[in-house]
Amino acid sequence: METLLLSDHCPDDIQRAGDILRRGGLVAIPTETVYGLAANALDGEAVKKIYQAKGRPSDNPLIVHISRFSQLAPLVREVPESAQKLAAAFWPGPLTIILPKSDVIPQQTSGGLDTVAVRCPSHPTARAVIDAAGVPLAAPSANLSGKPSPTTFLHVREDLTGRVDALLDGGDCDVGVESTVLTLATPVPRLLRPGGVTLSQLRQVLGQVEVDPAVLHQMEAGQKAASPGMKYKHYSPAADVVIVDASPEDYVEYVNQKGDGWALCFEEDVPLLQVPAMAYGTRYDSASQAHRLFEALHQLDEAGAARAYARIPRKRGVGLAVYNRLIRAAAFQVVNPKGRHIVGLTGPTGAGKSTVGQALAQRGCYVIDCDKATRSPQVYDAPCLEELAAAFGPQVLRDGALDRAELARRAFASQEARARLGEITFPRILGHIRRQLAEGEAQGFRVLVLDAPTLFESGLDAACSRILAVDAPKEERLARVLRRDGISQEAALRRLEAQPASEFYTARADFVVENGPGAQVEEAVEHFLNQLEENTRL
Repeated sequence: METLLLSDHCPDDIQRAGDILRRGGLVAIPTETVYGLAANALDGEAVKKIYQAKGRPSDNPLIVHISRFSQLAPLVREVPESAQKLAAAFWPGPLTIILPKSDVIPQQTSGGLDTVAVRCPSHPTARAVIDAAGVPLAAPSANLSGKPSPTTFLHVREDLTGRVDALLDGGDCDVGVESTVLTLATPVPRLLRPGGVTLSQLRQVLGQVEVDPAVLHQMEAGQKAASPGMKYKHYSPAADVVIVDASPEDYVEYVNQKGDGWALCFEEDVPLLQVPAMAYGTRYDSASQAHRLFEALHQLDEAGAARAYARIPRKRGVGLAVYNRLIRAAAFQVVNPKGRHIVGLTGPTGAGKSTVGQALAQRGCYVIDCDKATRSPQVYDAPCLEELAAAFGPQVLRDGALDRAELARRAFASQEARARLGEITFPRILGHIRRQLAEGEAQGFRVLVLDAPTLFESGLDAACSRILAVDAPKEERLARVLRRDGISQEAALRRLEAQPASEFYTARADFVVENGPGAQVEEAVEHFLNQLEENTRL
């Protein structure tokens, strides 16, 4: 088959794409998520060609694309208020809504289901093509079934040239992962596939939203997929992908020791690795991971990689979508090299970290108070005291013991003095904390917790496989500091304002415990530990 190469820079090509689609042909088109392989959604014979071109199982339903909300009603039995709210909040955009279908939707489009998945893309070219075609378009990702989804025109051209009527070049895709899929055909709205619209955003609009088990786990044998991307091994490069559920330090150690594959990692890992590496974003930027994941998987194929060890992403926000795609690319292969987790517990002052730490300890976790470690006699041993006296004067010692008040007065007199204090004490503090971690591991603890207010500033987050942030409203944190420390309100406010904002901690966290008035801390900690156990492999 001859495949036309079209460009969205040419208005005539938009119309040409619409004409092909209206006549029952196939055209790959850009969207804001990934490229889609489009056909007339109302023409069962045209839709069959999608399955044939992709090699896609015919019981895997397709998403119908419309250019405006008013086009939804003819495709479904009714448009409930919940769908109207979602469309007002997120359309046009990367959200697919599933509703009971009307008779105009053929079985080929719905994958044999009595529901239909519909979305209104935000990409102007996609909407222009829909308008040019004059019909809604069924459009799964424009790749061979099971392979990584295409986020560039080059990916599409490599997979589908000679298989479809035309390819429309619209540049690179913005989001990088497929749309969020939410079904409203269940008693409670249910997330079937995470994407650019996050679970928390959906709950802000609808209230209760359940998460289908297939988001994170394999479907049971014989279970019918209600959404694309649920049932089969998806998004897979030729390489055998294994997710490594570990801290940055343990990940690098494991991959370097294995030495038999590529690292599919974060940018921060690359300088530390002794194997070929492909970065798919940075550790604390889930949006960058979503944008770059499929490109990185394609690059693994181009490099001829036979095996890749992937860093596990966070499962919060857009990170849940990244994990969902990666776990399927890995065919659900997850390894925890050391069979344990180190959890970084952090948050702003007054948030209630100690309360959460106690709850973790009561549930069998080994909790290390890093603040106490900074004052440990094991840190301020004789060689350390000698260095401090040499740097800040013999007056910092009184009867051979450290005079902390005098040391503080001298060490905090200038930025240079503070830096010198850190040079002397910080390596010893870290060494003491790591010895405590080793003691906990030797005692057989599987979850070790670093209660560290300065987790990120100290670099201890590199030792952590999970970050647990505790937060509370500022007025509540202020009240707690006043009660705890007996200082003036002015002094307490200065202390709060000297720290990073709450978002500094929560934006980097895998899990957040909201510890305001009436908070259910025990339940939140239990939920966190249950989530942690799901990904632990001994």
